[in-house]
Amino acid sequence: MHGDENDAPELTRSERRAADRGRARRTAAKPARRARAARADAAAVAPTSRDVAASDGSARDVAAAPRAPRRNGPARVFATVLVVPAIVGTVALPAYAMIPGGGFEASGAFSLARAEAQNVDVSALASGKPVSSDAYSITTKAEIDAAAAEAERAAYGAQLNRSGAFYTPAQQAEGDDYPWWNETPDDYGGGLSPLRYYYRECVDFVAWRLNRDAGVTSGPWKWTWSNLASGSAYAWADEWVRHGWATSSDPIVGSVAWFPYNHVAYVQAVNGDGTVTIEEYNQNSDHSYHVRTIPTGSAIYLYPPV
Repeated sequence: MHGDENDAPELTRSERRAADRGRARRTAAKPARRARAARADAAAVAPTSRDVAASDGSARDVAAAPRAPRRNGPARVFATVLVVPAIVGTVALPAYAMIPGGGFEASGAFSLARAEAQNVDVSALASGKPVSSDAYSITTKAEIDAAAAEAERAAYGAQLNRSGAFYTPAQQAEGDDYPWWNETPDDYGGGLSPLRYYYRECVDFVAWRLNRDAGVTSGPWKWTWSNLASGSAYAWADEWVRHGWATSSDPIVGSVAWFPYNHVAYVQAVNGDGTVTIEEYNQNSDHSYHVRTIPTGSAIYLYPPV
């Protein structure tokens, strides 16, 4: 018997099947290596699966379907909320650093000693000097203070002149000889004068003048509330008539000028121009001394009692 060209013995049926299975395994290994290389290059792609068919000795690769895209879970959102503000806050921090004892201190760009050096006192002489530049001048502190004081005096005067105002004068007015000029009036808790009228009312002032003109300047008094007239100036004209004392439309020095709006004054002078100069207290409800000139016909005149 002659062999073939290679003198190779003929394989049995079982040996041929074993050889076919070895070749199939080697053929199937090549696609597996290519799949591993693809997985290394594309991490987003899912690994492939293999299915080797042994019936016909051939291997088939089954391509794996791509994985669904990832979604942001709660943990990732929470981490983002913490990290992003921390980054922004770090960038926006001022140039301060913690000191060992706690707290902050300024960075080297700020010099406390240099800043405190600017805290100096300016002489009063320097602050009072006028400053001018380019033909422009500024107002000095003394001028500002003087203007403020003048405005305050004007406001204070307006307050005193309004109805119902009251103040205690620092000194007795010129021409005022009323002895109780600085006593507290009844409206503000004051009491009665020795003439039994309330302090600094028009009736108490006129009663004082009538006593003075009669030569009485201390007790015992000649004229008081009990024998002169009531505490209401409105009733004085009737009281004069009741006592039988003279009243007239012609004024005389020392008489009482009576006004129907509940006020009395003392006639200081009768002028030749048809006017009368009177002295009074509390004419505008300020419980103070005033002198004014009025037309003769503005009042009824109660002659001094006898």
